[in-house]
Amino acid sequence: MSCYKGKYHDELIKNAAYIGTPGKGILAADESTGTIGKRLASINVENNESNRQVLRQLLFCTPGALQYLSGTILFEETLYQKTSDGKAFVDVLKEGGVLPGIKVDKGTVDIPGTNGETATQGLDGLAARCKQYYEAGARFAKWRAVLKIGPNEPSQLAIDENAHGLARYAIICQENGLVPIVEPEILVDGPHSIEKCAEVTEQVLAACYKALNDNKVLLEGTLLKPNMVTPGSDAEKVAPEVVAEHTVRALQRTVPAAVPAVVFLSGGQSEEEATMNLNAMNKLQGVKKPWSLSFSYGRALQQSTIRAWAGKAENIGKAQETFLARCKANSEATLGTYKGDAGKAEGASESLHEKDYKY
Repeated sequence: MSCYKGKYHDELIKNAAYIGTPGKGILAADESTGTIGKRLASINVENNESNRQVLRQLLFCTPGALQYLSGTILFEETLYQKTSDGKAFVDVLKEGGVLPGIKVDKGTVDIPGTNGETATQGLDGLAARCKQYYEAGARFAKWRAVLKIGPNEPSQLAIDENAHGLARYAIICQENGLVPIVEPEILVDGPHSIEKCAEVTEQVLAACYKALNDNKVLLEGTLLKPNMVTPGSDAEKVAPEVVAEHTVRALQRTVPAAVPAVVFLSGGQSEEEATMNLNAMNKLQGVKKPWSLSFSYGRALQQSTIRAWAGKAENIGKAQETFLARCKANSEATLGTYKGDAGKAEGASESLHEKDYKY
């Protein structure tokens, strides 16, 4: 099979491998204006550009945090924002050894003829936007497809539609120098068992890699951002070791060894749960793991930080300490050496689940 061989070929492979460096992961700070508004509303802070800039500056300028990160996904507004002393966020990240990334999808729409299943929009004009984002300093991109587990869901139609969209997005990104993060998120909503989640995850990932191959995507220049294999939100929880076993098995059966890294989404798990589950996967002995297993967390890196900040300038130091502790904990989890010492922070064990979550 002939994959993408254009001018960015070597750069894509190098950047994808760098993002997957063990000990590092991705901060997902790409919440849309509406979604970040919900975060700010939870601490009674007005949703305006100035407050959004303060929050992002708090995160990106936390002393010592960037050593634990290899990438940060930005919303378009943030890609062009600067620190209060006039330095572009993109430059702050690059100087800290962190590649800037960009969310490029345009949200989801219902697929006619299904029971509320969705497809992701944003392919129109994507090549031109990717070119522009690359020029602005972005080196990778994110596109989120969303599937759900129900009595008859996900339907084959929804699986195929989302796999095709992810594959088209991926090749367009690669042709414009951006490493595509392929994100087929299977929502945790529902009472289903971990076995059901594993079955659906395998089905969805198999379809995605078939579509990526059909579209000549260079797998060495991509990253996978999947859900962890867990029971549904209305089912009994299981131990991290059980999540690890089911998740790694699902990946072994479907994800080619050419993919350099799997960067999990937290999917509404508490901060501590997301870290413990990732740690358990990296501790798992005696199984083949040809890809590095890392994180691409939004809420699970930010929730207790935002709470500690509470929109007050005098709390920025305290909030940055909280953020640093979570970055360090997840860095350790990518190496399987996390000891659970960040779990005592306020809010770290609180569920972050939101039904039918939208960015």
